[in-house]
Order: sequence, then structure tokens, then C-alpha cells
Amino acid sequence: MNGRFLYGTSSWSESSWVGSFYPSGTKAADMLGVYATRFETVEADNTYYRVPAPALVRGWRARTPAGFRLASKFPRSIVHAGEGQKPDATKVLVRDHVGRDLDHYLESMRELGDRAGPLVLQFPYFDRAAFTGVGPFVDRLAPFLAALPKEFRYAVEVRNKAWIQPALLDLLRAHETALVLVDLAYMPHPADLAREHDLVTTDFTYARLIGDRKKIDALTQRFDRIVLDQTPSLERWAELLAGLSPRVRETYAYANNHYAGHGPESIRDLARRVQERLAPD
Repeated sequence: MNGRFLYGTSSWSESSWVGSFYPSGTKAADMLGVYATRFETVEADNTYYRVPAPALVRGWRARTPAGFRLASKFPRSIVHAGEGQKPDATKVLVRDHVGRDLDHYLESMRELGDRAGPLVLQFPYFDRAAFTGVGPFVDRLAPFLAALPKEFRYAVEVRNKAWIQPALLDLLRAHETALVLVDLAYMPHPADLAREHDLVTTDFTYARLIGDRKKIDALTQRFDRIVLDQTPSLERWAELLAGLSPRVRETYAYANNHYAGHGPESIRDLARRVQERLAPD
């Protein structure tokens, strides 16, 4: 039996979607409510940049129906910790440095109640000056995951391709945490990783179609249409997710505007391709 699929986009507040995805004249304050009539889940990108106030999160819950799931990213102060582009590995996940923001973030996420989707630890690329390899990173991550409250589900995204190996995967399994399957310019396609590793680390799958920001920005300044044909990648995604589905309870899949130019159409395209593979002959 296949698990439930929930499809959505990375954020809901794109102004250039008005007139294409959102009806003309839709105001920013009304976007989430309209969005929730089209998709069953969304990924809140804004929580990466600042800890949301509890009142703001209560508003998100009020604008979405029962059964909707809002996934969100841990704040940058926790997973990056640097003041500029370069992360500060002396502070990443260190309780003395991140504890206050962590507590406030989790407190706010509790306001979602039954709308809460997975909470995502999206790590940047770490050079060898930050962590000499996956071992020291896992040593840092292990106690952090162990101390997280069990009321939420969690996912971990790494952007060091050499770190997708048993040391990390076994840790995620031990803490029932998903590995984020990410389609990013300098990372291997998850379909390639699946040839070498078992990518299922808990009872749900979490997929992010991010793409190549520089390539899309060179093609368009508005995100209201597809500008890059991602058919080969989408076919591989559909095959992978359909194949993993019987092993998980839920699959969360999100498309970014920088994947092909228009997140809503990209994720709908993926959904169609997955459904074709899951439909009975």
C-alpha cells in the first residue's frame, strides 16, 4: 500500500504569482488562505530568516483547513550561526549559543497544533575549516537531535555530497528523522544517491526541488511561468518517490520557483508523473 502524498511549494507569498496562480487582486494577507485551497501543504521559508512570533503562527493556522500541513525551517541562527555568508561552526547547534532561539522557535511552532508538518534543519555547505568531515558533524548533530521534543517530526538537509553515507543515515534512523532529498545544482540527484544508499530513514519522505538559482535568474525576473524544461529530472523524481512510497506513511514534496521558473506548475507536474506510476494497470 502506498503512503499519502502531500505536494506544495517553498513559500506562498510570491507577488508574481498574482494573476497566474492567485486570482488578480489577491492581497498578501490573503495568499495563504487561497493557497490552502489548491495544495495540502506548504514549506515556510521565512522561518529560516527570523523566529516567527506566536501570534503570526496562530494566524497561519487560522487561515488553513484541517488536514493542511505547514512545514518550516529552523532559523538560520541555529543551523548557520554566522553573521555573513560563512557559517560559524563554533556555534552551530551548540545549546549555549542557539538555545534561546531554539526554545522560541519551538514555542511558536506549537501554535500550529495539528497543522504542523516536519521541521527542517537545512544546513549550508560546510568547508573543512568548519567540519573536517561527516564524523565531527554527526557528533554535533547527535545530541541536538536527541534533545528535541518528540511532539514534532524532523528532517535534515545537508549540502556536502560526501556526507550522504552510513554515519549520517544511521544517526537519522536512530532518531526517526528524515533525510531531505534535495535537487540542487551541486548535489547529486537523489535518484543517483538511491543507487548507493537506502534513503528511507523514518516513516516519511521529504523532497525539495530547489534547482539552480543563477540559471533561472538569468532567464526570468518573474516566477509566473515555466522557463526551463526539467522533464528528465522530474521523471527521475517520480520514479524514485513512487518507488519509496510503499515504505513510508507520507511523502512531502515541495518545488521552489528556481527549479523551473514557477513552483506551483513544477510541483503539479511532479504530482502527475508520480500518479501515473502509482495508478493500477
